[in-house]
Amino acid sequence: MTKRILLIVSGGIAAYKSLELVRLLRKRGIAVRAVLTESAQKFVTPLSLGVLTEDHVYGDMFDLKEEREIGHIQLSRQADLVVVAPATANILARMAGGIADDLATTLLLATDKPVLAVPAMNVRMWHHAATRRNVAQLKADGVHVMEPDNGEMACGEFGKGRLPDPEAIAAEVARLLARPPAADPLAGQPDFEAADAPLAGRHVLVTAGPTHEPIDPVRYIANRSSGKQGFAIAAAAARAGARVTLVAGPVHLPTPPGVTRVDVETAREMLAAVEQALPADAAIMVAAVADWRAADAADQKLKKDGSGKPAPLALVENPDILATLGRHAKRPGLLVGFAAETQKIAEHARAKLARKGADWIVANDVSGPPGSSVMGGDSNSVHIVSKDGVESWDHLPKDAVATRLIEKVAHVLSASAH
Repeated sequence: MTKRILLIVSGGIAAYKSLELVRLLRKRGIAVRAVLTESAQKFVTPLSLGVLTEDHVYGDMFDLKEEREIGHIQLSRQADLVVVAPATANILARMAGGIADDLATTLLLATDKPVLAVPAMNVRMWHHAATRRNVAQLKADGVHVMEPDNGEMACGEFGKGRLPDPEAIAAEVARLLARPPAADPLAGQPDFEAADAPLAGRHVLVTAGPTHEPIDPVRYIANRSSGKQGFAIAAAAARAGARVTLVAGPVHLPTPPGVTRVDVETAREMLAAVEQALPADAAIMVAAVADWRAADAADQKLKKDGSGKPAPLALVENPDILATLGRHAKRPGLLVGFAAETQKIAEHARAKLARKGADWIVANDVSGPPGSSVMGGDSNSVHIVSKDGVESWDHLPKDAVATRLIEKVAHVLSASAH
């Protein structure tokens, strides 16, 4: 049976991307019916959307002919998924407040179907306390909210707030449509969790990538972590139905569909973001956090003085994020750490397991040259160390490692719930 979505386009400059989104959704075999807010019609015409959707485009709450023939209640419930893209700060606020003052917000309040909001706005608007509060409320209400992308804005500023690429939105729509339908919340029945969404209702926290610890404004201490394994794990958890928070160090990787991404630079910023994301059912700490940082980062670039002697560099130890979670008041039910080792892989991982208070340590051998199969590469060979022993996996693509690890996480969390 053909899947149908109701696409609500609100009035931001990114509204023009809704045309490409419709084309991509139709290419996937998904039927689209569109609603334009009054301000969206300043950017996109009903005619252009109507040509692409091959359907009537709605916009007027008080068009009696439309209301008599289809009705806003029926319109809100004929689709399998309601998508708001772009979702401006204004419509997010109205959604969070339960306001129904036009056709779009009335449909959102009347629908009994899942809702996906795809924010797009100025970076300062996205980070404003009111927007953060509204997004948190929507997530608590069960709305799926994609994380906006980083980049240059139409206004000339740079930062988080750009509408995600239409391909990423289409992939997230397809993922949500593939999930089993939840029970009607008004019927007082629990949501159905199927085998293909084993982490539905769970919150999974993932860290990924390196940290950069500044020495001066142009130099930093880091490592060769690409972030690929952590991003693959976050993507696999989202595909399994989890609500995923990905705390990412400085990497140039696209945000996986359905994942909430928090970008950080230093170990201390990563720890703060991790604690802010708690509670979580499972935390998978994949990031290669720098063990040390400069005791006093210089405000100006350090210069050679002609003596031939290196500039003094005093180091202090960074906070241990995994150990902090191991003894945290909000310790996740399942705590997984990663260990990048160059020798005695399993032996060092067992010691780390006891020292950090983790449930599992995923150990891998990173002794190869730069760009090898682990650091910066696309494959991995891991050993899962727990109190029950060591489970060694064959060399696999990082996506396959991620899928297998998330299956194992889902199994443990499911068993602990019974």
